[in-house]
Amino acid sequence: MASSSTPSASSISAQKHHVFLSFRGEDTRNIFVGHLYKGLDQAGVRTFRDKEKLEKGDLISPQLLQAIEESSVSIVILSENYANSSWCIDELGKIIECRDKREQKVYPVFYNVEPSDVRKQQGNFGKGFNSLSSRFQQEPEKTKKWKLALEEVCRAGGFHLNKAENK
Repeated sequence: MASSSTPSASSISAQKHHVFLSFRGEDTRNIFVGHLYKGLDQAGVRTFRDKEKLEKGDLISPQLLQAIEESSVSIVILSENYANSSWCIDELGKIIECRDKREQKVYPVFYNVEPSDVRKQQGNFGKGFNSLSSRFQQEPEKTKKWKLALEEVCRAGGFHLNKAENK
């Protein structure tokens, strides 16, 4: 597990991005993520937010993986459909790898999902994950890695936002 110390100012300034945002576009792009990105940008925080909409079956791009590596912090916005996207879950795996190898800070945001549903892959979040996993039955190591990444991101604590609190 990565050190709990805060990265030094010199290590942050050496990074291309202060923050990498991982999110499921259809759930949060024009709502929460748009506002978060704008607020970070206005505060002078260099933030990477992918603007592309991936089609089913598209692979995560090398540029996206590089952007994760070049960030000091990742904010993972876990929403109901996050686990239904192999791209999102692959991003999360890379983020956890960077947390472990590069001491990147990871802050999960549980957006209209229960943290326990993410950790245990249950409820509507679990239905999405099970749907994704069924498409990768021939790759059990991949789905095992995804499950571990979801469990790991939940260990970071994070922020829990739900619809009732946002009204």
